[in-house]
Amino acid sequence: LPHIKSTQIICCQKNWDVKLQDHPLRTITKQIPGTKILTKTEAEKSTTVDVGGESARVGVLGASGYTGSEIVRLLATHPNLRVTMMTADRKAGQSLASVFPHLITQDLPDMVTVKDADFSKVDAVFCCLPHGTTQEIIAALPSDLKVVDLSADFRLRNTDTYEGWYNGPHRAPELQKEAVYGLTEIYREEVRAARLVANPGCYPTSVQLPLIPLLQAGLIEKDNIIINANSGVSGAGRSAKEANLYTEIAEGIHAYGITRHRHVPEIEQGLTDAVGSEVTVSFTPNLMPMSRGMMSTMFVVMKAGVSVDDLHQHLVHRYHDEEFVVVLPKGIAPHTHHVRGSNYCLVNVFEDRITGRAIIISVIDNLVKGASGQALQNMNLMMGFPEESGLLQQPLFP
Repeated sequence: LPHIKSTQIICCQKNWDVKLQDHPLRTITKQIPGTKILTKTEAEKSTTVDVGGESARVGVLGASGYTGSEIVRLLATHPNLRVTMMTADRKAGQSLASVFPHLITQDLPDMVTVKDADFSKVDAVFCCLPHGTTQEIIAALPSDLKVVDLSADFRLRNTDTYEGWYNGPHRAPELQKEAVYGLTEIYREEVRAARLVANPGCYPTSVQLPLIPLLQAGLIEKDNIIINANSGVSGAGRSAKEANLYTEIAEGIHAYGITRHRHVPEIEQGLTDAVGSEVTVSFTPNLMPMSRGMMSTMFVVMKAGVSVDDLHQHLVHRYHDEEFVVVLPKGIAPHTHHVRGSNYCLVNVFEDRITGRAIIISVIDNLVKGASGQALQNMNLMMGFPEESGLLQQPLFP
């Protein structure tokens, strides 16, 4: 264990408040100068835990939803961030374990309403509230808090565009000017310097990661981009909806939001930025009978003289040093099974039977890289922690 620096080892099992002098962990502590074991009781009395670096307190607004609970799951292995406040609406006063039993092992505060939340006890906030509800709430937060907003409320720079697609006025237009769009691999330095980050949507993440570098390099045409995307049902959130009942979803697939899905302007905004002129896409999302996962298939026209090998080689070069975007070897199709539960995006490029066209496929877990994982990736940058902290869980398969 030569790489481990002076730290504390915490024994968090419920029944470990016992004499530890004969425990095998004592052998470990002898190899690490300055290290000591804390019992669970001693750890709980400590306001901060020395993990070889700074510790920060975070709040999760909307912890009773899928993205909120996924944030908590990911933070369970984070060495520097700890949850000290969680909010919910209908679930206020309850423990998160009573809402999500799979998180019962985590030592967490009970959920409270937003109005009862004490923001003096946090250094940063993940906002996992529904679209249209976060603008006023974030505007009212202390100005020194770092905020990653997982809703769509700050993703669109043009507030008129927001109003047209989300059927209501933007309630914090001045704050919108401050928001940074958090597609991490593309806007890393902007995110690092930001106070408020608008976390991208799931479809826009899966689409923009492969298309933006190719558009910036002038390898594909900006016109005639066709996107067919498939998502698991968790992308629709946890609220009870007739359309998301088992009998409505199982054993079939269907398209929805045809020509009017709210992620369209977000995709077009990013692609327009990449080429410096307006981009319009054809985008059709489909709901799949699976709990999580997303696959986007993009049909593009290559510039004259450009080959599929050129596209593949450029993406390999662009993402060579990136942890979470992986360009697969030629001929291998990305599978949603191979990113499940992880922050990874797998991408590949294929030659179309139509001359001059290429097919690009990307897969992500819509709740991780498409939401909470990317949010944590952004927060790590904002707080000065290693970008991959809490995010190196390998995909769950089978």
